[in-house]
Amino acid sequence: MVTEHDHICWGGGHHHSGAHTLAVRHLTAAYGSNKVLCDISFSASCGNTLALIGPNGAGKSTLLNLLAGLLQPLSGDMSWSGTPLHANRHETAFMPQRTEVDWRFPITVRELVEMGRYPAVGIWRKLRPHDIEIVDKALDALNLIDLQHRQIGALSGGQQQRAFLARALAQEAHILLLDEPFTGLDVPGTESLAELLRSLAAEGRLIIASHHDLSTADKIFDRALLLNRQLIAAGPTADVLTEQNLYTAFGKRNIVTTP
Repeated sequence: MVTEHDHICWGGGHHHSGAHTLAVRHLTAAYGSNKVLCDISFSASCGNTLALIGPNGAGKSTLLNLLAGLLQPLSGDMSWSGTPLHANRHETAFMPQRTEVDWRFPITVRELVEMGRYPAVGIWRKLRPHDIEIVDKALDALNLIDLQHRQIGALSGGQQQRAFLARALAQEAHILLLDEPFTGLDVPGTESLAELLRSLAAEGRLIIASHHDLSTADKIFDRALLLNRQLIAAGPTADVLTEQNLYTAFGKRNIVTTP
């Protein structure tokens, strides 16, 4: 197992030593005149799994879009080990909600994973031998070798999530941003994906995911960020998901909390 001081990188030339820290400071974002996040500050280090929790409209997806560079903030800054987060875009990989993906698009699992190499080689350039090796390793790591030539629309929900995670591994991203990755998965699929995310974090990646199931949050994520447009609490998951904090976020008592 790789420790937090020895990050996995398959490409040769991108090896990093020492723990990396994502620092978000006074982040504010809006859609038009509607502020959806206000003065959000937190930090997270690789080797961790971080859940974004809050009611619908709390700003969870907005925060992921900001971190992914898909949305620009009104104010505030985001840094990765002391440098602007988006100065090295290969460091972050974004996995959208399954409902936002056109699963009818004619692309195989392998072709999807190969897209993870585009930031390194360009969209129209041929993959080099070591790029192909990285794709092969990503497919193998996610147990997708036997499915690599199958159309993504023919996969189960759990297999589709694994295919997108394999694309992130092929990109050699250190920060994996996942929007509601457990939605639509059955119990075995949820348990399998949870185990996978924990193993990816143990190898030196930072996993950040929006999550709505309070009963499973502390089983999957070691840290949590509780939001409702503003930051309510951040820290170890069990410490964040207290009854008082959840009441502040959701505005009602008797919410199912972690056991």
